[in-house]
Amino acid sequence: MVYGQVLHQPQDCFINVNVGGFKQRMDQTVLKRFPQTRLGRLLCCSSKEAILELCDDFSPSDMEYYFDRSPSFFCYVLNFYLTGKLHLVDGLCVVSFFQEIEYWGIKERHLDLCCSNKFHELMELADNQHWDQMSDEMQLHSLGSSVEELSVLEDDTKMFEGTWCANVRRSIWIHLENPGFSTPAKAIAVASLSVIIVSIVAMCVHSMPDFHQVDLDAKEIESPVLNFFENLCVLFFSAEFIIRLVVAPSAKKFLSSPLNIIDLLSILPFYVTLVCDMMNEDENTDLENVGKVAQILRLMRVFRIFKLARHSAGLRSLGATLRHSSREVGLLVLFLSVGISMFSALIYFVEKETEESELQTMPIGWWWATISMTTVGYGDTFPVTLAGKLIGTLCIICGLLIVALPITNIFNKFSKFYQKSSPLLAVRQLHLSDPEATPIQSLGISKSVILLHVPFSHFPKQVLEKCWFQFHIF
Repeated sequence: MVYGQVLHQPQDCFINVNVGGFKQRMDQTVLKRFPQTRLGRLLCCSSKEAILELCDDFSPSDMEYYFDRSPSFFCYVLNFYLTGKLHLVDGLCVVSFFQEIEYWGIKERHLDLCCSNKFHELMELADNQHWDQMSDEMQLHSLGSSVEELSVLEDDTKMFEGTWCANVRRSIWIHLENPGFSTPAKAIAVASLSVIIVSIVAMCVHSMPDFHQVDLDAKEIESPVLNFFENLCVLFFSAEFIIRLVVAPSAKKFLSSPLNIIDLLSILPFYVTLVCDMMNEDENTDLENVGKVAQILRLMRVFRIFKLARHSAGLRSLGATLRHSSREVGLLVLFLSVGISMFSALIYFVEKETEESELQTMPIGWWWATISMTTVGYGDTFPVTLAGKLIGTLCIICGLLIVALPITNIFNKFSKFYQKSSPLLAVRQLHLSDPEATPIQSLGISKSVILLHVPFSHFPKQVLEKCWFQFHIF
């Protein structure tokens, strides 16, 4: 006979329970029907110490167990012990409800059918809201995100205090980093975006044979016109990078920013290539492969495309979406890998005996399965047998189903991130428009609310009235 049974002899088949001041005598036989619950486990305790592990206090004189929990919710616990079914509590947060039933040792499977579906829907909604909050906190370190800029904005502006030319540097920094601050800032952003586009177009045009030229030694050289635009763009990028580095409140923080690293990678190949070309002209015997190195470095100019992220909320939202959709992306890659491996093997064994078919090896089968499952369908390789065509049809159908499943969640996350950026940019522009502004909390928006990305309708009226001028290129 264990300790709980010694305390309550057979003639006393009730136990006294005190939950937050609400006292109730409960039948032991009822509690024994659910031995895995907290009250059911009390009856099996072998010592007073074991009892105190399950309740907050115990009075041997009154034989009363005390629980410091909600007395109103305990009424639903009593109903569960009597009926064996649990029901949701109206007006109680589903997370709090889950925490309460978890404390009392009641499982979700005991929910009645009338409340089970609603409970799981509310829990899924709560999980999504929790994901939003966690994503916002993680997004503080994202690629040029509005949240990061907003959360460190006040600290950055304070770092100018006591430094050389503080007011001038702060003004230049705000104009370069915040396109919506003023008309000159918008003009600078438009000019920067235009140069980026010109640079990308020039890089693409350079690959066209019509723009290739040869020198007197029959050596292919770049077009002088394209060279001029290339040098002009690099000069602009270099000047912009140096100015932003000089006026930045913290050079270390500036150089560690992902967007600034991209800016550096976009201009560095030009100067390295220039040095390599100069060394190649000296015909140094140790630099026989310098031409190949220069060509590889020229390809790194493609990094300039990522400079568009500085001016595009959409690209920043896409980057944040991919970071926070690692599970969905991993699931998509896994499904595709399994499907590609399976269908490439099937098509190989079906087509390998047919001379007219090009699907004679497994690697070619991988290629065919990849373009089929992703519904690209180049048409360069295709099955010729009836069995192969049936496998191809099944491969395409499976590809449609596999790709469609995770893409919906990824798209929803992208829409959510993109919608969040507008109110945050509005608060940012309002704070920057007043150099003497008090901390962001004075705008009527607490830092926790900012991190939660509430809709425009939740912002104070003065925030919306002063931020109508915010600037969006995309």
